[in-house]
Amino acid sequence: MTGEDAVRLRPPNNTLNERVIGWWRTQWLLLTAAPVVVPAVLGALIGPARPWLWGAAGILAVTGLACTAFFPRWWFRVHRWEVTDDAVYVRTGAFWQEWRIAPMSRIQTVDTVRGPLEQAFGLATVTVTTASAKGAIRIEGLDHELAAELAERLTRITQATPGDAT
Repeated sequence: MTGEDAVRLRPPNNTLNERVIGWWRTQWLLLTAAPVVVPAVLGALIGPARPWLWGAAGILAVTGLACTAFFPRWWFRVHRWEVTDDAVYVRTGAFWQEWRIAPMSRIQTVDTVRGPLEQAFGLATVTVTTASAKGAIRIEGLDHELAAELAERLTRITQATPGDAT
């Protein structure tokens, strides 16, 4: 395989850890809570506006719960990632799919992040920073042990890969 053939757009093979569905659902619930609680509390305090405020809170709650039930499972089916000796491949997005490829020679740093919710679900995010103007590539929803192994592997591969002179 020549250098030109090594890195090409193709579907990545790996799925995220299935616990990511629960993590995404928890995020949706937390994002839904504030817009629901505010009109609900105001409705309890302002009698004349109560029907309108409680109606708005109800609509927001139903919409948020529907999104919580539907979107995380859909995202899980769409998000993919893969690391080869040549590049990092990531496909994200449900409506607007984004495919990103980071050749090993362009990788500058590899970071692993575990926020509080990710820790609760045993997950981590690997961030691969490149020289791209598009920004870093993030692989969210990985098992935290796999994320640590992946970060080590990427570091080893990038150290052994000669830099791109272009």
